[in-house]
Amino acid sequence: MSSLPIVELLAALRGALERLRLRWYLFGAQAAILYGSSRLTADVDVTVDLGPRSTADLVKELEAAGFRLRVTDAEGFVERTRVLPLVHAASDMALDVVLAGPGPEVLFLERARPVRVGAIEVPVACPEDLVAMKILAGRPHDLQDATAIVRANAGTLDAELVRGTLRLLEEALDQSDLLPEFERLLGRARA
Repeated sequence: MSSLPIVELLAALRGALERLRLRWYLFGAQAAILYGSSRLTADVDVTVDLGPRSTADLVKELEAAGFRLRVTDAEGFVERTRVLPLVHAASDMALDVVLAGPGPEVLFLERARPVRVGAIEVPVACPEDLVAMKILAGRPHDLQDATAIVRANAGTLDAELVRGTLRLLEEALDQSDLLPEFERLLGRARA
């Protein structure tokens, strides 16, 4: 993950978000790679808490930092999806900015930790939260990432924190399949 394009993108992003004084964290495949997954990907996913700022403020600052929108109607797209799709011009890497809402994302913001990526530090969702996010996503590559994170962090991963987060998600979404998936994943990781 220390390749120049990802570091360039994260440095530009960090600078823009610091100028706006916004809280944020890296998640998704790039975060999974930092925590032990070997999957390759060319996109970057972050969650940003806009606080009192508007989407327009964020777009303006990101464009000044070398990002361009991948959609024509940013406001409408964000309203429907809570995602702002961009591309970093210098690296040609895709960036999806998820706008934080109330609930688990607030916890994820609080528990994010600084991780060195090349020459910079960026806030990254903690491994426990990333495992919960990957289980929630539920796609085969997400479950493989979650298993790899559990294996790579076996001595330090707080399984009870993952279980607590999954319980919250199950209650919020009226689901009952997330905790059993985590237990299956733990079994695979230990095998």
